[in-house]
Amino acid sequence: MIIIVSGIVGALIGGRTAHKRGGNRKDIAQYAVGYAMAFLIVGMVLTAILDRVLSGA
Repeated sequence: MIIIVSGIVGALIGGRTAHKRGGNRKDIAQYAVGYAMAFLIVGMVLTAILDRVLSGA
């Protein structure tokens, strides 16, 4: 769940950033994918940390 939400949030932030900088559709798509991938990695790390903390290992 965290991974999906973080990917969507990353894509929205990336698309918005490219749009603010005056990018065309391809720029917006590239930023959206790049940010989504970065946020997915962060979401995976957070999920792993939460899993370890909540499972007591």
